[in-house]
Amino acid sequence: MGTASAIGQRKEDANMALYEHVFLARQDLAQAQVDALAEAATKIVEENQGKVVKTETWGLRSLAYRIAKNRKAHYVMLHIDAPAGVVAELERQTAINEDVIRYMTIRVDELEQGPSAMMRRSDRDGRRDGRGDRGDRGDRGDRGDRGDRPRREDREFAS
Repeated sequence: MGTASAIGQRKEDANMALYEHVFLARQDLAQAQVDALAEAATKIVEENQGKVVKTETWGLRSLAYRIAKNRKAHYVMLHIDAPAGVVAELERQTAINEDVIRYMTIRVDELEQGPSAMMRRSDRDGRRDGRGDRGDRGDRGDRGDRGDRPRREDREFAS
C-alpha cells in the first residue's frame, strides 16, 4: 500500500513543474502597487492548482535601455510550482496588464534555496563602504617610481 501512494505521488509531481517568473513593473508605481501585482500573480497561480513557493522583490533598478519611456523598473521574481497551463494563464494575464513592461518565465529543474543571486548581490553592494562600483581591488602594494615621463607637448606623435 505504501508503494501505491508513492507511485500516485510521483504521478502528481510529474504534472507539476518548477518555474521562475520575473516581471518588470513601471517605474512610477508605488511599492504597494508592485506588491499588489505580485499578489495578483500569486492568486492566478493558486486558483489554478499551483503554488508560489517564494516571492522576491528586487526593488527599483535601472534598465539597460529605455522601455516604453521607462529608464527604471521595479523587478519582482516568483518561484512557482505548477502545471504548464497555469504558466500560460499567468503570462496571458501579465501581457494585458499595462503596469508590467516586461516579463519572462523559465522552467527550471529545481528552485534555488535561500536568496537569489540578485538579492545576494544587493547585500554585497551594501558592504562596499562607499567605494562605488569599483569593488575591492585589494592591496596593490608599492608600485614603485614611474620615472620621468615626457610632457604632453614634448611627445612626438607618429603619423
